[in-house]
Amino acid sequence: MPEHAYMYAIPEEYYKKYGIRKYGFHGTSHKYVMLEAQKILKKKPVNLITCHLGNGSSICAIKNSKSIDTSMGFTPLQGLMMGTRSGDLDPEIVEFLSLNEKVTVSEVIKILNKKSGLLGIDGDSDIRAVHDRVVKGDKKAKLGFDMFTYRILEYIGSYLAVVGKVDAIVFTAGIGQGAWYLSENLAKSLEHLGIKIDKLKNKNHELVISEQGSRIKLLVIPTNEELMIANEARAVL
Repeated sequence: MPEHAYMYAIPEEYYKKYGIRKYGFHGTSHKYVMLEAQKILKKKPVNLITCHLGNGSSICAIKNSKSIDTSMGFTPLQGLMMGTRSGDLDPEIVEFLSLNEKVTVSEVIKILNKKSGLLGIDGDSDIRAVHDRVVKGDKKAKLGFDMFTYRILEYIGSYLAVVGKVDAIVFTAGIGQGAWYLSENLAKSLEHLGIKIDKLKNKNHELVISEQGSRIKLLVIPTNEELMIANEARAVL
């Protein structure tokens, strides 16, 4: 990532002393689906927004086949709302909760990592169970689902701006590959950008789930982090 993307706006001495910067996670997954997308699109290099959506989730902005930004930061807590992680929030909430709940900062961080996200909002960290409840009219589950979707849209929107002309948006990992109702919901919110989803292809979990005339293609690519790690290790050897 470029320096302006990975640096935080804090005194530079902390970067030099402790290495505090945005690192990002799920790199092997984002790289794997990028390489697969190049094959599917028959284009190299590519401009993509890759969405690794699972119990832990992150989105990566890829320009000319290289990562230029990602949603996770110094730790996996930054970024999207996840199964049990809060994702982005006002940093002062940590001190506020520590003082008012009379717990340590470490205990607050544990809450933000283990008891927040979908679990904190509607009591269930599994998006499938949340969606089942949404279908049955559960308002609390709908709030959690809407928040989860909204955070993804926020990042997709910002990365569309920084990448420029995007060839495809890629969904991967457990939720990205299996939750057709989420990708359908996201595509509906992106229709104004000329994005068109093929609902039948989406429900059938095909590789290309966008319609023929979609301005930006939508892909569902099963990730394979183990293979990517093996290939990286082989390259080093």
